[in-house]
Amino acid sequence: MKRTTTIAIFYSGVAVICAIILVIAFTLRANLPKPGNKTVVNSGRESTERWFQIEKDLAGTNQDGKAVKLSDLKGKVWLVAEFFAVCPHCMVRNGEELRSIYDEFKGNPDFQIACISVDPESDTPDRLKQYATALGADSKNWWFINAGKAEDTHHYLEHELKFMGIRKRTDPLEIEANGLYSHDLGFILVDRNFNVVGKWPLAEARSDEAKARDPKLYGELKKELYQRIREELEKNETAGI
Repeated sequence: MKRTTTIAIFYSGVAVICAIILVIAFTLRANLPKPGNKTVVNSGRESTERWFQIEKDLAGTNQDGKAVKLSDLKGKVWLVAEFFAVCPHCMVRNGEELRSIYDEFKGNPDFQIACISVDPESDTPDRLKQYATALGADSKNWWFINAGKAEDTHHYLEHELKFMGIRKRTDPLEIEANGLYSHDLGFILVDRNFNVVGKWPLAEARSDEAKARDPKLYGELKKELYQRIREELEKNETAGI
C-alpha cells in the first residue's frame, strides 16, 4: 500500500472518530441542566434536584462537650458541612466561607450551622473547641460535632445527607499535605421541616479551575445560597414542601 494511501486512510479514520465525539458531546450538552437552575447543585454522589427528608438522626457531642442531635434543629434553618480540625484545607476553603455566612445570619435565632467531623477519632472536644474559637463560633448557633465512630459517621453523611463518598488516604506524604481524609466541601441547606433543599459547592466554584471555566459561577452560587437561606427563614415553621 502506498504511503499516501495509508495517510489518507489514517486521517479518514481520525475524522470519523472526531465526528462521533462531537455527536456525543452535543447530546450530553443537550441533557445538562438549563442555566438559571443553579440553586440546587450537588458535587456529591447523588443528584439532589428534588428535596428529600432526612429520615435518620445523628447524635454526638459539640465543642462544649454537650450532647446534641441533629433533630434538635427541627424548626430551624441550618447549614451542614463536613470538616476535620487538622484538615489543611477546611479552615481556608470552608472556614472563611462559613464564617461569612455565620456573620450574615447569626442574628436570627432560627439559623444554625452544623459542622460534622469526618475524623472523630482525632477531633476531641478540646480540639473542636480550639477550632470553633479560631472561627469565632458560638456553640448556641454553630456546632462542631463529633458523632463517634468514623465508619458510622461516614455512612450517615454519605447515605443520609448524600455527601460525596469520604476516602481515607494511605500515602504518608499525601496525608501530610492534605490530611487523613478526602471529603466533600459542599454546603447542604436543611429547612425547618428537616428537608434537604439543596447543596452549594462554593469551595469548588472558587477554585482556579472553576474560575477559568466560569468566572461568574462562584458569585452566582453564593448569592443564590444567601437568598435561599433568607427565603427559608421567612417561611412559616409548619409549612410543608
